[in-house]
Order: sequence, then structure tokens, then C-alpha cells
Amino acid sequence: MVTVGITGGIGSGKSTVCAEWDKLGAVIVYADDLAKELMVGDQELVEEIRSAFGSESYFADGALNREFLASEAFARGRADELNKLVHPVVSKRVRDRMSRAEKEGADMFVEEAALLLDKGRPDIFDYIVLVTAGKSLRLDRVSERDGAPAEDVMARMKRQRCFDELLHLCDFVISNDSSLAELRREAVEVYHQMKGKGPESGAASQERAEL
Repeated sequence: MVTVGITGGIGSGKSTVCAEWDKLGAVIVYADDLAKELMVGDQELVEEIRSAFGSESYFADGALNREFLASEAFARGRADELNKLVHPVVSKRVRDRMSRAEKEGADMFVEEAALLLDKGRPDIFDYIVLVTAGKSLRLDRVSERDGAPAEDVMARMKRQRCFDELLHLCDFVISNDSSLAELRREAVEVYHQMKGKGPESGAASQERAEL
């Protein structure tokens, strides 16, 4: 089974790439969705968040108070503190799902995560894929997608690291500065290369990987 990590900034198009890979049979885990699921479903994690951030972290019905936690994490500079609680639990669950996918005979397992490379290249992946796009394009896409004011989207973008600094950790770089059809075409091409069906199978050099 081929294992892949995919990352990129907000609005870069990595979810679209994953959607194409899903059609081709890959098992996809979205780290952000998994984190949200575990922050209400994993009781040990829930108690750790309550202990660190207070009872306001959850509503009376057990739902996550996202607005409060976002304010604590970003407005008060506690994002690293929250990440240190959540990420180890997410990482363990990703590995569990990867093992299950392999036992079930999956050809490819993919984790999509914006923070994938924050601590270097994870050793569980055969390939790392980075999806890039210009800042103005990403701003327009996210504003339209989320119905959010441009200044709010810019604030979210500024909280993410510069992905240009991570190019040396990646096997494939997909540039999403053209059309949706072109992005989908490139996604399929990279998928087949990672599966060993393309002319450049194997870990690509940075020069060859840029599409």
C-alpha cells in the first residue's frame, strides 16, 4: 500500500486533489475533520481540553465551543498548547486507520493536513505532496467558499506558515494557479505516478515534481 501525506495552505486546493484520489480508490483521512471528531468523541481528550481551557470549551450538551477555543488559541496565543493536546491523539488515530486500510487491501492511504510538515517530514509516508496557489487566488477562493470577509481570510492565512519553506520535504508539488479542470488532471497524473504507473514513478526530484 502506498502512503501519502498531502498539505498546502488554506484555499490551495488540496481537498479537490483528495477528492480526485478518492474517486480512484484511495482511502482519505482529513486531519482537521478527524480532530473535530475526536475533540468531542474521545473522552480523555475532552477532559484534557476542559482542564487546560476551562468548562467554557464545551456547551452544556457536550458540543465543542469552537468560537471560544478559537479565541483562546489565536487571540490569546495558545494555539501550540491546544495542538499539543489534540495532535498526538489525531496522529495515533491516523496510524490506526492506516493499518486498517492496509489490512483491508487498500492500494493507497492519504492523510490531508495543513500542519503535516510542521515538525519535519513524517516517516510514515512514502510520498509528500504539496498543493500551492497564489495568495490572491487563495483569498478569493476561500472568501467565496466560506462567505467570509477578506480580512478574516487574510488573518487565517497569516496564521499558517510559509509553505515555500517546506519544498525540500516534498516529492510532488502541484500548482493550482490555473483552472479546476487542470488541477484535476494534475491530481490524476500524480496519483498514477505514485502508484508506479507513470513515467516518473518513485520519489521525484523537486525539479521533476513541479507540475
